[in-house]
Amino acid sequence: MRDEATFRENEYRIKNIIPTIEHIRGIPVKYGIGKRPLSRLLGWGEQTFTRYCGGDIPTKQYAEVLKRLYGEPEYFLTILEENKNLLSPSSYRKSKLAVQSLLGAQNGAESKLCLSAQYILIKHSDITYLALQKSLYYIQGFYYAFNNKFIFQEDCEAWIHGPVYKEIYPGYPGGDFTGVETGGHNHSFSTNEKTVIDSVLKHFCRYSGKTLENFTHIETPWLKTRGDLLPQVKSGRVIDKDLIGTYFSNVKDRYNMLTPADIKAYSAEMFDKI
Repeated sequence: MRDEATFRENEYRIKNIIPTIEHIRGIPVKYGIGKRPLSRLLGWGEQTFTRYCGGDIPTKQYAEVLKRLYGEPEYFLTILEENKNLLSPSSYRKSKLAVQSLLGAQNGAESKLCLSAQYILIKHSDITYLALQKSLYYIQGFYYAFNNKFIFQEDCEAWIHGPVYKEIYPGYPGGDFTGVETGGHNHSFSTNEKTVIDSVLKHFCRYSGKTLENFTHIETPWLKTRGDLLPQVKSGRVIDKDLIGTYFSNVKDRYNMLTPADIKAYSAEMFDKI
């Protein structure tokens, strides 16, 4: 009887163009958002989306919204931007990365930068933008030092508060968390990539964003790129990748680093210097 009832319900859903329960349950997973925050985002009652996940059949109006949410990341992105004030900052950041990741995947784009940013946000949901940016910079540098190639294709710029990847800067035209879909899971990275990323998170994310900013302000890549600019002068000067690669390769040699775990000594010494 239960199987028959399920069959009839599915038949009803198909006939009336109502998303299946599996599709509905897949929406929050797809966009990296909880059921209750999603309900708030849509202007629904707090438990509405949860009820639909449990089997309640949505009205025709709500069914249309759910269908569009499942199949149109651009539609979700519009709703997310219009109602982001209804979410916590960390929920907004995670969901923004997820939807932009989907859009990037649809366009055939691949961005380890955004995968890494999403991974960091999952590991450290309370991380500030300042610390996130510096973490990405150190991932780029140390990955090159240990693998003789860069993990990110994107360029880093020498902003007032240190190195910045504008693609991961909220509100920047054309930027704002662009990437591809993976949800930041471990399988998104090779063993070498994950080893470096996890080591940077362990040994650099223990410090505040302001502390990491001070680290970068006494390192050659940022200093040389800024040149004679006054501290308060804004700049979009790109930090040459060769500068980053050479600097961190020298750091690796100077500290006799054998594995990414050895970057601990460098982070500790930098903390003592500032």
